Amino acid sequence: METLKIDDGGDRLSVQLHRPEVRNAIDQQMVDELHLVCTDLERDPRILILSGTGGVFASGADIAQLKERRRDDALAGINSRLFSRIAQLPLPVIAALDGYALGGGAELAFAADFRLGTPELKIGNPETGLGILPAAGATWRLRELVGEPLAKEILLTGRVLNAEEALAARLITEIHPADALLQAAHKLADRIARQDPLATRITKSVFRAPREAHPMIDQLAQGILFESDAKFERMQAFLTRKDTDRKKKK
Repeated sequence: METLKIDDGGDRLSVQLHRPEVRNAIDQQMVDELHLVCTDLERDPRILILSGTGGVFASGADIAQLKERRRDDALAGINSRLFSRIAQLPLPVIAALDGYALGGGAELAFAADFRLGTPELKIGNPETGLGILPAAGATWRLRELVGEPLAKEILLTGRVLNAEEALAARLITEIHPADALLQAAHKLADRIARQDPLATRITKSVFRAPREAHPMIDQLAQGILFESDAKFERMQAFLTRKDTDRKKKK
């Protein structure tokens, strides 16, 4: 990997975007390398933590490359296919956002299941100022995340949110100092890792299912989990702890 720094933590994979000379702008090579990460996580599901380097998450798509792209490049969905793949990874994705998360960088963050930020965070989609639109998920993911009025303001006026504004809009869920951001992301990953992996994986899939698939998909998914060894083991452990606590109180 030349544009990514990767740390395999067993139950999680930490991936840092690493093109500091261009503020981690997302170019074709980074897209290709992130696809390789997805292939690995689809084959061996683990939690993914995405972060940047040099005090920046990602300043956007690489404008030098973007300027040369034409109609067929847009129709190929270079970034949108990648971000959809990241959103659909089996286990949760955590985006740890420091500094700029703009344009394609914001859209990558929107594809994550959780977003944490630093006080220095600036997040938004200024694409219309460059004569294009954010075509890798912002036009629909952002509305789902923050609601239509604020999404329109970000998309149509180029408004960039600071950390407090992003927190108030629930676009991020926590703010941490830059030197504590990755630690906070790992603590969140620890909480996820304590859950049953199969139950977490299936819950994520059911959550993303269209409204018309419910409640049937919930019932089918529950049927799978009701037969899992983990369900019996975890419920028995719960009952044993409860019985032990009851006896201690006597």
